[in-house]
Amino acid sequence: MLGVAVFFLIPALFSLYLVFTNWNFLKKTGSFVGLDNFRRLFADELLYTSLKNTLIFLASVPVSIFLAFLAALVLNWAVFFKKTLRAMFFLPYITSGVAVAFVWMLLFHPKLGPINEILKSLGIVNPPGWLADMNTSMYAIDIIWIWFMLGYNMIIYLAALQEISPDLMEAARIDGARTTGIVRHVILPLVSPTTFLLLVTGFIMTIKTFGMIQAVTQGGPGNSTTILSLFVYRTAFRYYEMGYASAISWILFAIILLITFVQWFGQKRWVHY
Repeated sequence: MLGVAVFFLIPALFSLYLVFTNWNFLKKTGSFVGLDNFRRLFADELLYTSLKNTLIFLASVPVSIFLAFLAALVLNWAVFFKKTLRAMFFLPYITSGVAVAFVWMLLFHPKLGPINEILKSLGIVNPPGWLADMNTSMYAIDIIWIWFMLGYNMIIYLAALQEISPDLMEAARIDGARTTGIVRHVILPLVSPTTFLLLVTGFIMTIKTFGMIQAVTQGGPGNSTTILSLFVYRTAFRYYEMGYASAISWILFAIILLITFVQWFGQKRWVHY
């Protein structure tokens, strides 16, 4: 409780106080400005750009979960080098985020990167600019994040799949169910609590992500990869406008809370305990 109070509760309350001030990080002074920070924020075009980029970034969560479920299904069956493959899938998640960022920067290099070289060899004359193009940079970030989270989601799904009794699937086969029917009507309902857990934690973790995008693009080119968490950091520690940054932080908190509530009430229709 002491740790929660010192590192979470007190900073959150102080941030709530800063919302109503123009407190300067360097001067350690500020005056009460009421709701001016929110008025300024809702008139700031960068807020809406950041919201759009954040929504595109959040789209990577269900994609990563879906691919992780397929990978877990395959690795849960009889395949060669099962343990080695599991370790290889999980390895990116325990690798330094900055190291991952620099590797993908090389892979996505528009002229010399291996990905575009492969695309050119397949006959694509003008491959995407990826991180260097404002139109594709956010989708390139999504690809990196899907790859990064895939191993973690897969390991959680594997644990859930191994808890399913083989008798249930055997009974389904005896009743004439094919593999797709077993997956749809037996496995998916039984792992739905795991899916719900991964969705909630995945959305929260993704919307708060900062380090990977900062290392790869620093929010560029332009503001094409600036998400809300990066907007907060830039405002607070580049421009030292702590009151304005706190207002953005509380908007970010409200979005996380809204997404969590929607998932919590929506799960009653599709999660089976």
